[in-house]
Amino acid sequence: METHLTPEQAVDRATELYDASVKRLRAALNAFISKGEVPDADARARGDFAYPEIRLTYQPSEAPPVITRSFAKLWADGVYATTITHPRFFRSYLLEQLTKIAADYPVTLEVGLSSHEIPYPYVLESAAGIDAEALPPAEFARWFPTPTLAYIGDEVADGDMLDDEGVKPLALFDAARVDFSLQRLKHYTGTPFEDFQRYILFTNYHRYVDHFVEWGVQQLQSGRYQRLSAPGGVSVDSATADGARVVSDGDWRRVQMPAYHLVGEDRSGITLVNIGVGPSNAKTITDHLAVLRPECWIMVGHCGGLRHSQRIGDYVLAHAYLRDDHVLDAVLPPDIPVPPIAEVQVALQDAARRITGDHGDALKRRLRTGTVVTTDDRNWELRFTASSRRFNQSRAIAIDMESATIAANGYRLRVPYGVLLCVSDKPLHGEIKLAGAANRFYERAIGEHMRIGIETMESLAGSGGAALHSRKLRAFDEPPFR
Repeated sequence: METHLTPEQAVDRATELYDASVKRLRAALNAFISKGEVPDADARARGDFAYPEIRLTYQPSEAPPVITRSFAKLWADGVYATTITHPRFFRSYLLEQLTKIAADYPVTLEVGLSSHEIPYPYVLESAAGIDAEALPPAEFARWFPTPTLAYIGDEVADGDMLDDEGVKPLALFDAARVDFSLQRLKHYTGTPFEDFQRYILFTNYHRYVDHFVEWGVQQLQSGRYQRLSAPGGVSVDSATADGARVVSDGDWRRVQMPAYHLVGEDRSGITLVNIGVGPSNAKTITDHLAVLRPECWIMVGHCGGLRHSQRIGDYVLAHAYLRDDHVLDAVLPPDIPVPPIAEVQVALQDAARRITGDHGDALKRRLRTGTVVTTDDRNWELRFTASSRRFNQSRAIAIDMESATIAANGYRLRVPYGVLLCVSDKPLHGEIKLAGAANRFYERAIGEHMRIGIETMESLAGSGGAALHSRKLRAFDEPPFR
């Protein structure tokens, strides 16, 4: 361990150690494939393939200072540590956390190699000249570190492991968990994890993607954004002819949840992910996106209106959730409240006012705040008799299949969240979604709805995002890093 480092020196040292470990691991893999050379056991024992670790020691001589922010806080004295992966990508995040802590607490920063090795698959994809198909995976697993599920989990985020042999976790996710999710993000979205922005929109219909792409290509001309990244390695910028068509012709159909990234400076742009329909997809993608530590994620999708006074095309700003999605029950029981994040709620309502041009009572008629039911049964209408009393007791105003999952996993994984839905049908009142009516709704409503989501994200990005990280997302004994 190198000790008494400044935050910048700590991140620089972690980067040096990580780069060296990756270089050694790739060289060993190449030697194994091309020459049959197995890695030296002594080399592995001394940490040739190991992740770097940042360690922070806090032994104050007086009571901790009163800090009002929600993160970069130390709740007790002792030693805090975490392993680090891709420190170049996470540099701004790491510096933000360490700089705030070092400014307010008398801490000692150390960086060295950890006892946890980098699994070999995580370095193969970007390794030029190494043929990963040359040997079966079992051959690699005999000699090289592999992903081990016993070491990949959410124990810290779920509050089950807050002290390990006297060392407290410095972050919610360690390097092995982060690397696991970075690989999954590439698989599910068809885009590099490096292109994900800090402000994330979710939708469940491809028509929203079309509007986002068309709008994004137009914005490239203004210089506010650098490029638009899409599945299949597609990337367009201001010089690309017919950029929207280039994106549309890409390989987005090959991936489960295609993502589109309007890239801004320091990842301050907007990412849109088409998560499709259902709570399983919503949980899957948010489990993995959380390791990126985004500033915010927001759902903009469709819902069924449950109130007679609602009209097709009206908006629903979710203020509470009736969680009938069930996918998170084991880690976040349904009786745990999922509170609204005030800053996100205000930003969504203000964006709706600006984009629609409605004010006062006119806006209230179109945008209603209340409880959203999220169900895992798309044909819930066929069992309405069994559900009607529950809907009435909850005072629900809308029903969908993703919103509560997005919000609950945001709450669980400490990512600010919000939901703005658009009423596409009213099944309780005889206005079911039929082909003709649905098409008219899509043509009229989707463009405006998408623009509200974009406007919300741009306004939050413009304010820097710091106010989003509410203390209501944090537990009593949190890891210091956001």
